[in-house]
Amino acid sequence: MYLKHFGLHEMPFGITPDTSFIYSADAHQEALNTLLIGLDTGEGFIKITGEVGTGKTLLCRRFLATLGEDNVVAYLPNPMLEPRVLLIAIAEELRLKLPGLDHEFHLVKEFNRHLLEMAASGKRVVICIDEAQSMPLESLEALRLLSNLETEKRKLLQVVMFGQPELDQKLANPAVRQLRQRIVFHYRMPGLRQQEAGHYLAHRLRVAGHRDGDVFAPSSVRLLYRLSSGTPRLVNVLAHKSLLLAYGEGKTRVSRAHVKLAGRDTEGLPGLQWWQAW
Repeated sequence: MYLKHFGLHEMPFGITPDTSFIYSADAHQEALNTLLIGLDTGEGFIKITGEVGTGKTLLCRRFLATLGEDNVVAYLPNPMLEPRVLLIAIAEELRLKLPGLDHEFHLVKEFNRHLLEMAASGKRVVICIDEAQSMPLESLEALRLLSNLETEKRKLLQVVMFGQPELDQKLANPAVRQLRQRIVFHYRMPGLRQQEAGHYLAHRLRVAGHRDGDVFAPSSVRLLYRLSSGTPRLVNVLAHKSLLLAYGEGKTRVSRAHVKLAGRDTEGLPGLQWWQAW
């Protein structure tokens, strides 16, 4: 590959979420602040939504990394589960053993006992759900009922949901209107802004080992941003392909022509108008 050619020690534009490459764009920081403020105020539900590839999973991992030892976290990356299985999955994440409890009433009762014990020991319980748009309505309602567990002073657990815009559509269903009313803090993640695109590319290159991150010409950055609409995952895909093309020609700088070819080889570019891009 092109690592040695560009003076890199690892791939700079992978699409797997990697917290070592986090770029604190304004929107990313605002979303993290929303999460931390919502958690500190003790509200029951916090919601983060955004289009595919805008960095929700990366934000989720960064958020989890900020939580101290006084937090007990249940993380569910795939919550497409019916209510009873959802409760069991959360219990396993909290290391709560539920032997022989096959009825939701008994599950919730045991949850309540366990959560009271954690609260008494000064622990805060956080349920963090990724891809929340895939949850059945019945499971969303079960989650709301679980969030009813509280003392006179505080909620016994808090729920943070990360999801695509389809989550908002699902929450608009009257069947889960009570849950929707409990979401006090929410944030919709946009993509990168145009003025952030060049800094984002240079940042990832420097983290990967490049001396100064100056690989993409200004015109190539502008076109890359236009093709990707600032969606970080698509920026990464286009940047990786552009580096491959530059490497294939023995060049150490990515030109607009390289980005053009990368765009022609990439499906799913949003709102692309080829006559303007070319």
